[in-house]
Amino acid sequence: MRKLLGCLSVLGLAFTLTGCVAPMGVVGGVGGGVYTDVSGPVCVGSFSGASKVGQASSEAIVCVATGDSSIKAAAANGGITKIQHVDYHVMSVLGLYAKTTTTVYGE
Repeated sequence: MRKLLGCLSVLGLAFTLTGCVAPMGVVGGVGGGVYTDVSGPVCVGSFSGASKVGQASSEAIVCVATGDSSIKAAAANGGITKIQHVDYHVMSVLGLYAKTTTTVYGE
């Protein structure tokens, strides 16, 4: 019984420290346990012009996530058919709230 309580305590602590919402960006970037605010590149295309910008976001609040932050959705939102490059931005607070935004640049 004592071992069971010890194991359950360790598991409970692990769940508490990891939080409910754990975004690490679309390419697996860094994440802080209390606050995360990171941006980075996703990919670069062969197209050289970038007169249009499109964004798509998804959000999560306490274990419930909604939205579409895909490259396809961001390109559609900006009316982009030829992609120059793609960036992402992830913001998270205490593992309780998180937002991921994908930005597509192109023509």
